[in-house]
Amino acid sequence: MWTLPLVAVVAAPVLRLLEYAFLALLYLFLLRVVRAVWVELKEPAQAEPAPAQHLEVQTEGRTNRASPTRLVVTSRGGGAAADQVLGEELTIGRAPGCGLVLETDNFVSARHARVFRQGHDYWVEDLGSTNGTLLNGRKLSAAAPLRKGDHVQVGRTLLELRR
Repeated sequence: MWTLPLVAVVAAPVLRLLEYAFLALLYLFLLRVVRAVWVELKEPAQAEPAPAQHLEVQTEGRTNRASPTRLVVTSRGGGAAADQVLGEELTIGRAPGCGLVLETDNFVSARHARVFRQGHDYWVEDLGSTNGTLLNGRKLSAAAPLRKGDHVQVGRTLLELRR
């Protein structure tokens, strides 16, 4: 008869302690989830050209002097695909079907942006990506023409257009 009250007296504080420990672990888990979502949705800082991996993409012969003739990809956020010819359209993203796959850059969407030819000029447009596409440090709201020396940033990867 004395053992039941003794067990109840000892068990109550232990159960209360386990409840608090469970709640603390639950709150820590929720904070980690919120932090992970925040990091994914936060717009990446402007990438500056730094010593990194370079990929040069040669384009076909062109008549417009202001248009770029090659694309140099400075990869700070992830690896880049093999050399590619910049033809009529180049899709940039993490999805395997993209022309330029940046699978290790976590700030790049599956289909992030596309560079396409219109007449003798190349244009860039954001494809509804989470973090947006920057052209010379400004977020794109519509398709914009590309000129020699322009910098396009997708995620943490910087693309520079050269002749």
